[in-house]
Amino acid sequence: MLLLFAAVCCAAPIAGTINAYLAVTTGAQGQDVNGEGGSAADIPSRMLTAYKTAVQQVGRHVPTCRGMRWPILAGIAKVESNHATGRTIAPNADIRPKIYGVLLNGSGAGGNTTVFPDTDGGHFDGTAHGERAVGPFQFLPSTWQGVGEDANGDKVADPHNGDDAALGAAIYLCGNGRDLTKQTQLRAAIFQYNRSNAYVANVLGFIEQYTAAAKAPALNNVTGRARTVIEAALAQRGVPYSWGGGNANGTTFGICCSPSGKSGATIKGFDCSGLTTYAFAQVGIRLPRVAAAQAGVGRRIPAHLGTSALRPGDLVFYAYAPGRDSTIYHVGIYLGNGQMINAPRPGAVVRQDPVSAMPGYAGGARLL
Repeated sequence: MLLLFAAVCCAAPIAGTINAYLAVTTGAQGQDVNGEGGSAADIPSRMLTAYKTAVQQVGRHVPTCRGMRWPILAGIAKVESNHATGRTIAPNADIRPKIYGVLLNGSGAGGNTTVFPDTDGGHFDGTAHGERAVGPFQFLPSTWQGVGEDANGDKVADPHNGDDAALGAAIYLCGNGRDLTKQTQLRAAIFQYNRSNAYVANVLGFIEQYTAAAKAPALNNVTGRARTVIEAALAQRGVPYSWGGGNANGTTFGICCSPSGKSGATIKGFDCSGLTTYAFAQVGIRLPRVAAAQAGVGRRIPAHLGTSALRPGDLVFYAYAPGRDSTIYHVGIYLGNGQMINAPRPGAVVRQDPVSAMPGYAGGARLL
């Protein structure tokens, strides 16, 4: 039984839709706005700037709003337009070609069954034969006329401009002065944006992942190869867990199936040892594919020495029977201050966790 469960988080590559709540996030550091640093690999940099700028500006328009953060705007834009990915985003944030939704004429296309009469003569949505949503935040022209503001200083409020659209979304979500730090009010804001509980759950999932991407650990005293390994791993925060996924080159589709019956075959991401394999490959260290085998590489740090014996860049192991390396089932990378970068389990994403988050601490290994 122990052998069966030895690879609960880190499958060996044996024979054999990214969840809508997950986003492929994180990467290089961006400008810190309102306490929210970090970045996200699936967001074009100009759009991320637009989201952060909107957070700075929304208080001018809704001064009683509380808790607006760029991950909230990113969660909406991810679902509405995938951050305008595939379009050209100009330095002033104009997006071309423009993004148009389906014509809301009750035809059933795109799921619409209600007729929305034209309100703008085609000025924003390019047609006078009805309404269609526009821009990266998919505003109806009638809604945009109530919340649209000029965010980039060109004296035009344009829903096809990333800066303007992000600010309009922030204003709309803030309402008359919501406190978005409260989950009930955040949910209400998202529900107002699209009156669907499935939509709310979807957006909240993305907000959670972008929030994780925004929280970067301090690496001031970490240098050399350890820093390279850690930064490579941190750049994968928010990437979906995939049973059997990941190798020295990056994310891969996984395999079927984990002991809990979860398949990684349709999920491109990492399991725990796939993540460590990738991170250490960035400094030329080739690791075995499964966690138990990785414990045999480098200088072993016994569990009885405690986590204080770990240094940033060390591997961190977990076992069903600590002291018996054959029962190791999980591995992470130590960041310092009791934290690790972790691909924990099916249904989760790569994230920063306390070392105590996993049971059965089994020491570490120093490769650097």
